[in-house]
Amino acid sequence: MVATYEALVREYEAGIGVPGAPLPAVDPGANLAATLPVWALAGGAVAAFAAAADRWRATCGVAPLGGTVDPARVAAAFSSERLFRLHGEPPDIFAELSGFFRAADAWVRTHANYPHHRARLLAAVELPGTAGREDFARRAATLTAADIEQRAGEHGAIAVRVRPEREWADSPQGKAAASGPLVAVAERGDRGGFECPTAATQLLPLRGIRVLDLTRVIAGPVATRALALLGADVLRIDPPGLPEIGWQYLDTCQGKCSTVVDLRTGLPVFRELISNADIIISGYRPGSLEHLGVRPGEIRPGIVHGRVSAWGELGPWGDRRGFDSIVQAASGISLIEGTQDNSRSESSVGALPAQALDHASGYLLAAGVLDALCTRRGDGLGRDVRVALARTASWLITAPGRTPAHEPAAAPDARYALTHDAVTTAGPALTEYPDHPWPAPAHGSSAPEWKARPDGS
Repeated sequence: MVATYEALVREYEAGIGVPGAPLPAVDPGANLAATLPVWALAGGAVAAFAAAADRWRATCGVAPLGGTVDPARVAAAFSSERLFRLHGEPPDIFAELSGFFRAADAWVRTHANYPHHRARLLAAVELPGTAGREDFARRAATLTAADIEQRAGEHGAIAVRVRPEREWADSPQGKAAASGPLVAVAERGDRGGFECPTAATQLLPLRGIRVLDLTRVIAGPVATRALALLGADVLRIDPPGLPEIGWQYLDTCQGKCSTVVDLRTGLPVFRELISNADIIISGYRPGSLEHLGVRPGEIRPGIVHGRVSAWGELGPWGDRRGFDSIVQAASGISLIEGTQDNSRSESSVGALPAQALDHASGYLLAAGVLDALCTRRGDGLGRDVRVALARTASWLITAPGRTPAHEPAAAPDARYALTHDAVTTAGPALTEYPDHPWPAPAHGSSAPEWKARPDGS
């Protein structure tokens, strides 16, 4: 038995509590080929989002769009970093201190793409800020993998020991990460009146819906970009002095507006934005907003709050930082996708053909938010919608039908790339949308305020 994209959709729908319709069989070919069923994860996440969009259309009295899942288009969207070009040049996806390193006893994987994460990682292993990759590799070889992981956690840096899947599954943090549904939806006690926007159309069913985007990197921005594709008014907030990685911002901020607000000094502005929003999507670690005294449901009763984290909000790693590559390493995926050297009884490390945990979690979060909107139409209750990269990883690891002898993954098809001025990005994953509403705007180019809704409110 091989996992299909329909299996992922059915698990999502069962967790949310919505009925599903039959889906056509799809041959993915070599798109996202891997030992694990990456295509089933990717295609299923996109199909779950498309089905949730149709449920929202029905709620608004708009005809469903239906649609089909194109494996090559989905693979291009999930592999967007490989299609991205700025002035014709590809990006440097990982910084020099990001990647696999050999510790004294095992592999570790680090993530130091952001300058502050680089500084913390070097401090964790007692190296100066001027140290480079070779310096770090020599130092890592003198420490155990567990020691590096512990030091990183203590310093707020990002590094994990590469684990076998069984060890991760049996650990307290692995059990916590695998618990619960793929997308968890929890009712809150706050209740507010929200109406379907009268401006909803078949292609733009979210016209008039306001989304406050407090996310960075990939999963959260993919979720809000998907909502923008359906016509939502998405306002992304970044803190001053901590800009997003340039190419990554251009690759995931299409169809949105971008502003800068210091949440430590600009809380009145932030609260005003929340009070007029329909949805808030956050990627801060659990408890961060509450620490600032911000509880969206109190400010805007009935608001839908989408939340994305690396490890989930429970368990011993609930407050840890993490990224797709780090979750792959800790959960066993890196060893599953590596190769076995039988002459030395040693496994090498590998990676999925795309940052599929990030992208799939983004589409699943967008789907969950849409279904929460549908339910709120009936009872007015606010809801929290949660996804975690590690929970998405657990689905991928436990899905049936591994193919260790798979053919190489197909390169993302350049036919699905779009160029606007100097920037080339992947097109939308949904077949019915040839392009995003507009390219990513200049970072911080909008005022921290909402545009008027189509009805003038």
